[in-house]
Amino acid sequence: MKILGIGNAIVDVICKVNEGFIEQNNLTKGTMKLIFDDKEFKNMLSNLKIEKTISGGSVANSIVGLSQLGNKVGFIGKVSDDELGSKYEDGLKSENVEYFYSKKKEELPTGTCLILVTPDSERTMCTFLGTAGKINENDVDANIIKQSEMIFLEGYLWDEGEPKKAFEKAIKSANKVAMSLSDQFCVDRHKEHFLNLVENKLDITFANEQEIMSLIDAKNFSDVIDFGKNLKKLLVITRGDKGAISINGDEVVENGIEKNLNIRDLTGAGDLFAAGFLHGNINTLSTIESLNMGREMSSKVIQQIGARL
Repeated sequence: MKILGIGNAIVDVICKVNEGFIEQNNLTKGTMKLIFDDKEFKNMLSNLKIEKTISGGSVANSIVGLSQLGNKVGFIGKVSDDELGSKYEDGLKSENVEYFYSKKKEELPTGTCLILVTPDSERTMCTFLGTAGKINENDVDANIIKQSEMIFLEGYLWDEGEPKKAFEKAIKSANKVAMSLSDQFCVDRHKEHFLNLVENKLDITFANEQEIMSLIDAKNFSDVIDFGKNLKKLLVITRGDKGAISINGDEVVENGIEKNLNIRDLTGAGDLFAAGFLHGNINTLSTIESLNMGREMSSKVIQQIGARL
């Protein structure tokens, strides 16, 4: 298998909202908020019109993108044996992703992410992790990991306790490790641990400009370039309208953005960028070809609603 993703198995529920809804619910536009109370989550959802439901989760989106590009891929993520859990599994299988998890009835329901799309196409997320956040080392099969050329992890999944043990087991068994920092909220919450992962455990790190600057407390982007060069591992950073940059020791490669796109929804832009780049990397394309592949995939997904092509 080319790449095995390990991440939060989350059903994405996409809804269009106005700016007022974001303010009324004390949300910060463009970020992800974790909701721990099932009732609070259901109450928010009851006031919304659902546009679409998809088997989501950041790494799962990337893995589906990699499958669509013709790569043999798999995914590990924890769901409950409930209606959404069955939908989740069926959704992955329909995309030719091998799902390496046997679901059973859990205390908590299958995880759900409310994706609120405002008129400017920005997305604000409210996530009720449910059982997804309870992944443990027993859910991760070391043999499947060893049979994969690379594993791809997400910062959203990392947490103290059981998820951390699952992470450590996966990294220890892996041939090569890539990870996305996922969100500035995750970086700020786990800064010390993430920095240790980036410096000592990961072969490839994906981040956006805000996440990487927060991680290393950079004053400007030249600090990030210096950090990347000294890291001597592959660091891939998306920079919005400035395109993307790859740093690997003294090799610094940049590309621009696609022009004149009809942007409808930014959900999944980073996930599909990672899919395109990893496709290039695992199939030995050059760095610029990998960056361009990432750009092509992310450009396609932002011109539609949802994080899947």
